[in-house]
Amino acid sequence: MTHKVSFVIPVYNEANRINRAFSALSSFRAPKGIKIEEIIFVNDGSTDNTLQLLRAFKTKFHKHIITYKKNQGKGYAVRKGMLASRSEYTLLMDADISTPISQIEKFLPFMKAELDVIIGTRKNGHSTVTVHQPWIRENMGKVFTAISRSILSVKNITDFTCGFKMFRSEAKLAIFSRAKINRWGYDSEIIFLARKLGFYMVEKAVIWADQKNTRVNLFRDSINSFKELLEIRYHYFVGDYRIVNHERDYNFS
Repeated sequence: MTHKVSFVIPVYNEANRINRAFSALSSFRAPKGIKIEEIIFVNDGSTDNTLQLLRAFKTKFHKHIITYKKNQGKGYAVRKGMLASRSEYTLLMDADISTPISQIEKFLPFMKAELDVIIGTRKNGHSTVTVHQPWIRENMGKVFTAISRSILSVKNITDFTCGFKMFRSEAKLAIFSRAKINRWGYDSEIIFLARKLGFYMVEKAVIWADQKNTRVNLFRDSINSFKELLEIRYHYFVGDYRIVNHERDYNFS
């Protein structure tokens, strides 16, 4: 059986490094059992020439560009792209291709098993990090994961913020039609929603390499992400997510 997959790639002012993504996409060959139906780029109000580069990019896959003038945040861009995808499965990835696209092959057994959410992780014993983040960023990420697990009561997750995640169509629609966080806390929100909606999740170790020129402001974005964790709890408490609780246990690999 061949599984049809869409790629969603949010971009913001990526003109200086988007060619890395273009090169990776051009050289990618889907493994047996996977067919790439489309690539969706979401241009989140870039002010450089990212949009022009996206339009000029020639690809063997169907290309769809979603663009708008004002920057809304990565969570917003991810939501727009995910809700626009049409395939059985949708793979979310970062524009810097910090996880090689070929790692999708590791997800194939879980696709065959029709799991709902497949999360790439850099932080379990089977992951391979070829280029580490600076010490402070790497350890702040560990702290954020611990805080997310505590505040959101989501156990057994080792990595909330790896950008390599896959969603089955039913889960994708249910999760992203409810999601509200527009900026950096969106990763925690979608994992929280997947758990509360009762979808089966699995983590899979991936290869990952830190890429230079990140736009993350460690102090500012850490504070804002913590605030967004509290917002997630608030939205759930007041019923904004429209969830009849189907929470259940799930296994990890």
